[in-house]
Amino acid sequence: MLRALAAEHKFTVFSVQFENPYPDRIDWVRIPAPVRPLALLFITFHVLAPVYYLLYRLRKRTRFDLVQMVESNLSFGDICYAHFCHTAYLKEHWNEAKPSGVRGFFRKLDHALHAVMERSAFRRAKNIVVPSLGLAKELSRAFPFTTRKIRVISNAVDVDGLGRPASFDRVAFRSEFGFGTEDAVFLFAALGQFERKGLPLLLEALKGADSAHTKLMVVGGEPGVVASYKDKANRLGLSGAVVFTGMRSDVRPYLWSADAFVLPSSYETFSLVAYEAAAAGLPVIAPRLNGIDELLREGENGYAIERTREQVATALKRFTVLPEEKRTAMGRRASTIAADYNPAQFERKWRLFYNEWISGLK
Repeated sequence: MLRALAAEHKFTVFSVQFENPYPDRIDWVRIPAPVRPLALLFITFHVLAPVYYLLYRLRKRTRFDLVQMVESNLSFGDICYAHFCHTAYLKEHWNEAKPSGVRGFFRKLDHALHAVMERSAFRRAKNIVVPSLGLAKELSRAFPFTTRKIRVISNAVDVDGLGRPASFDRVAFRSEFGFGTEDAVFLFAALGQFERKGLPLLLEALKGADSAHTKLMVVGGEPGVVASYKDKANRLGLSGAVVFTGMRSDVRPYLWSADAFVLPSSYETFSLVAYEAAAAGLPVIAPRLNGIDELLREGENGYAIERTREQVATALKRFTVLPEEKRTAMGRRASTIAADYNPAQFERKWRLFYNEWISGLK
């Protein structure tokens, strides 16, 4: 958004971290808050950001035409760019896939702090921008007063950059991980929150798939979390069927080497990674969650599943026995739908949104 619109509007970013694409055109004010744990980051940012905001305005002798905040991470703002509904998540989904121990405690605390601030943040905002129709409906159910404020602007998917190049040696890349041409390789990718994303369920289902040619590649996760899941896979007797790559700066080769993308998540608001997998030509196996329901066509570009061990295992089996040409056709259909979510549509919608806002100020 900033790359596309920085030539048309003046932006100032207040954040803890920021990779500034145009330092000569975009001001960045660093907020010195700790990045971990997330609950402490949330509290500290709420205290420090308004102070730095006020000091910036006094020093620059300027005012802003609009203030845009992300979710409830700020106590004031004209536009709320919401990527999550913490209130609904805690009420309807938390118990379904909550992490255990200290990690679970701090994760829940972070969600709870966001949830406490959501109502006031949404009331203050004149507009709320969300990435999917599903999240728009969820916000409307949880906070009926938001209905008239909501605008849907789907996330941008780097469609052009995700297409598999002819020069990519898929067979060689797969062989590095011990996968043969006869294997059906499923990809699970997430930065973290493996419990919410459904990795425990997927491992149980993989055991139930009961095929020597059904393999799983797990991309993402911090070292400690990955180690614990490796132990779990070993206990399930899956050591030869699952490969954990850890964090990767470029996930594309892993998408290009897989046969299908599987994400038995309990909660999503758009699931950018599912759209990226589709753009890379992978059929998608996932529940009909927010955002994914706009992408998934049952039996055409993937399989819609319920979050049960039996349903996930059945979907893995169904795909494993598909001939190569049918897998390829499903992947093509997935990439065709994902193509509609290209960066151009994202930029166009934000440009229109800001221009409408500016027109309202005149």
